[in-house]
Amino acid sequence: MTQTPSEAYRSRWVEALLPHVAFDGWTDAAAAIAAKEAGLSQGEQALAAPNGVIDLLEHFFAMAEADARAQLASEDISALRVPDKVKRGVLAWLEALEPNREAVRRAAARGFLPWGAGAAAQRTWSVADMVWTAAGDTATDYNRYSKRGLLAAVIPGIVMHWLDNPAPAELDAYVQRRLQQASGLGRSAGKFVGPVLDRLNALKSAGKSSGRGQEN
Repeated sequence: MTQTPSEAYRSRWVEALLPHVAFDGWTDAAAAIAAKEAGLSQGEQALAAPNGVIDLLEHFFAMAEADARAQLASEDISALRVPDKVKRGVLAWLEALEPNREAVRRAAARGFLPWGAGAAAQRTWSVADMVWTAAGDTATDYNRYSKRGLLAAVIPGIVMHWLDNPAPAELDAYVQRRLQQASGLGRSAGKFVGPVLDRLNALKSAGKSSGRGQEN
């Protein structure tokens, strides 16, 4: 997919930044060194990441999501049951993050994982949407948002468990348990989850509008 100039600058910057993040964290100092190594001018830096490190962190997670989407598109998961397709999608996303596990850990240390307010909550929703879309979900009604919202709700716990570097079989079992819990919540507590899902959807829509306005 063709990148806008700002996206191309962000990608260059993030790629240069990740080796520094493993040692120095998601800091302005590390970002400044990486920008110099990437050959970005002050103007290009401003275009790439007007909000500084937060924009670079967001792009890091977006890159991992894109890698997971591409991996899932290359696999034939059509014979799997829907719950197994969803689990495979979550695991594919974690696999995309795996080469930069320390960068995710450093993000956690600063409270910058993808599930806070604003852009962070939008990223969690986006990951859930990627997973369900890869699983073949084409619902357009409330059911669409309930599935994504419930998956987004368990992503934080899954990532925190993954950061402890569990064995593959243990991680697989943990993800399956969390997805089963989310499924049970969806069956028994839809009326309570509804307002939360509405808020997540509003954040998602706001993020898309904001992103279109900022790209150059």
